[in-house]
Amino acid sequence: MINYNPKDWVTFIFHVHKADTIRTLWPLMISVAVFSGIIAYLELNYLKLAETTYVKNIGMMHNLLGFVISMLLVFRTNTSYDRWWEGRRFLGALTNVSRNFAIKIKSLKLSEAHNEFFDYAIAKYAFALKEHLREKQYFGKNSLLIEVDGGKHIPNQVAASISSRVFELQADGEISQEQLIILNADVQQFTDICGGCERIKRTPIPYSYSAFIKKFIFIYVITLPFGWVFSLGYFVVPIVPFILYVLASLELIAEEIENPFGEDANDLPVDEICNNIEKHVGEILK
Repeated sequence: MINYNPKDWVTFIFHVHKADTIRTLWPLMISVAVFSGIIAYLELNYLKLAETTYVKNIGMMHNLLGFVISMLLVFRTNTSYDRWWEGRRFLGALTNVSRNFAIKIKSLKLSEAHNEFFDYAIAKYAFALKEHLREKQYFGKNSLLIEVDGGKHIPNQVAASISSRVFELQADGEISQEQLIILNADVQQFTDICGGCERIKRTPIPYSYSAFIKKFIFIYVITLPFGWVFSLGYFVVPIVPFILYVLASLELIAEEIENPFGEDANDLPVDEICNNIEKHVGEILK
């Protein structure tokens, strides 16, 4: 995630960051500019269709479709941002439940061995969830305190180890039945958070909807020179690529943030959150 000062307008305007969509779109923008130039040249020098009333009014179609495409892009952007924000809420909940669980374990005044296990396991779950969502096999802190099978669901294995240790504490008489119920509620939240994050990751926008928006943007932009060349002339060469940049950028940004757990520039700071969980849990239990 990019850390920035939202009040620094100069940096926003004149600095081209690696996350800027123009880095992705510039080949297509140049192609559209060349195409627009060809259309303008043919119309102004050979075809001269501006004298035909029906052809000249073709730009009215773009006025109507412009409203439709704007509504689609607003819905698309809002839907993606809702997924991004919901993901941030789940990660915030993971941070809170990790701290609360560590505080409760510390209050029980268990042995050093138990505190060491929970110090490792709580942070281990955060790292395991992060790498699970990114479909990787590195799990952050490594230790023999919890052995996992890399071919299976790692967060579930870590949560099962935490739950088993809590029930062992109750069976050995180190915690009461009431304390077991309280601790087990926190353990259950770990799995609930994991399920919510998986739902966001594995439920993208329907394919037909995404494909339609892309085709709609392309057809809309590629037909702009035919409707605007009569009034703008060669000015369609810079104007049409700029419109493509605006419309396509909204779609690209929506694509990037609809899965907020990756490593893109606009994704959530998952690494920082996991490191903070490890740090704060360690401060509580050590």
